[in-house]
Formats: sequence, C-alpha cells, structure tokens
Amino acid sequence: MGFLGYIYWNVHPELVHLGPVTIRWYGFFFATLFVAGYLLLRWQFRLEHKNQKDVENVVVYMFVGTLIGARLAHCLFYDPAYYWKHPAEIIALWEGGLASHGGAVGILIAMYLYTRRRQDQPFLWLLDRIVVSAALGGALIRIGNVFNSEILGTATQLPWAFVFQRVDAVPRHPVQLYEAVAYLLIFAVLLNIYRHKREQTPRGLLFGIFLVSTFTARFFLEFFKQPQASYEQNFSISVGQWLSVPFVIAGAVLWWRANGRPATSDAPENPELRV
Repeated sequence: MGFLGYIYWNVHPELVHLGPVTIRWYGFFFATLFVAGYLLLRWQFRLEHKNQKDVENVVVYMFVGTLIGARLAHCLFYDPAYYWKHPAEIIALWEGGLASHGGAVGILIAMYLYTRRRQDQPFLWLLDRIVVSAALGGALIRIGNVFNSEILGTATQLPWAFVFQRVDAVPRHPVQLYEAVAYLLIFAVLLNIYRHKREQTPRGLLFGIFLVSTFTARFFLEFFKQPQASYEQNFSISVGQWLSVPFVIAGAVLWWRANGRPATSDAPENPELRV
C-alpha cells in the first residue's frame, strides 16, 4: 500500500517457469474458465437428462470458437495496420491479443455448427445454458488481465487506485476488477434464474439477459479505460463501445421476444416466467 492508500501491483505475469515450459497467470485463468464451464454444463445436462458425453464436444467447439474469434477480432479491430503488414503474426497467440467481442461471435458460430447435428439441443436452448458459465468466464479473464498488467484504466486519485508498476507509476482505476465484479453479479443472476426455471425458461431469455447486461456493463466501463486501439484517440466513444452496441440491441430483442414466448412450442405461456 502506498502513502495515499494506492495498491502497488508488481506481480510477474508468469505463474510457473520450468525450463522450456512457461505457464502464465492469464493462461491459467483462461484454462480455468473452460474447466468451470465444463463442470457447469455437465451439471445442467444432468439436470435436464441430456447426454453428458456431449458436454465435451460443446466445450471443444466453444474453445476453438473463442480462440479463433477473439484473435481475429483483436487483429481486425484493435491493431489492423500492424497485422496487415505482418499477417504471419495473426497466429502468434502466445504473444497475447484477444478481443472478447470476437470471442462472443466465435462462440455463436461454433454453437450454430454444433447444434446443426443435435436435434435435442436447439441453438437458443444451448446458448441459454452456456451463457451462465460464459459470465463466470468473463470475470476470470478480467482477473487474468490484472495479473498481466493490461487493459489499463484511466488515471484517478481514488484510494483504491492500482499502480501497475510493470507499466508506469500512474495510479489508475482497476477497471479490470470493475468488470470482473460486474460479470460475477451477472453470473449470479443467470445462475439463480436457471436454478429456479431450468427447462421452463423461455428460449432465448437467459441469452438475451446476458447480452444486454454484459455489454451494457462493458459499454459504461469503457469510459474508465485507456484507449486500446491506436486509431481511436479522437473517437467520441471507443472501439469497444461501438462493438458492444449491436450485442445490446440483439440481446434486447431476444429478451423481449422471450417474454412473449412459452418455454416449449406446446406449452402454454406462463406470465410468472417473465423477468
């Protein structure tokens, strides 16, 4: 702790370094989110009498979709000039650079491809289940960003400011932790709705709530972040905010439609299911 109560952060980003093998904190949290997602989805499949062997396939699809989508979005939206000149660097995942908006799109595409071959697991039904673990995963990723001393907040004099000593001596908003707390709250809300409604939840409701709450939080918390794209210095709102708007709109439409839709095609509408 500093004289003004600032938190001085100088944690090394590497968790374990054994010869040629290096495990970084970010990689640890990234792996943890998929382990947690696997366990949560397995629990959901068991509750709803689905084939639990399918969970492994879902997680593999999610992993590949997240990685490809997040990497391509980072290259396309946050540093396009560099990757246009160095296209081979796009596959250099070990150097960092993943964008959550692209990860979301990658998951959507992956889940669409997966559900095309699963008649008992419709697209919206599956999305309503995986967003529970996705919210938790978002929190874990942001904690990983803290350990990496990245996605920095704007300067502040607030007593809980972080000084990321591996970067500079400026006290900043710990915006990564703001986001982590927001996503944990969203996770708690989604989990609570799922536990009480489960298969009675109208299709698309949890997914819609997730999109609206997650990307609304992302939109407002971007005001506390340093610009992440070199070309956005003169933008009225950041690249992250522009990318969040379509997700919020899509989520609002899904939420609205779900509130007028029964849980199943042959079930009567239950007003008590509305959120």
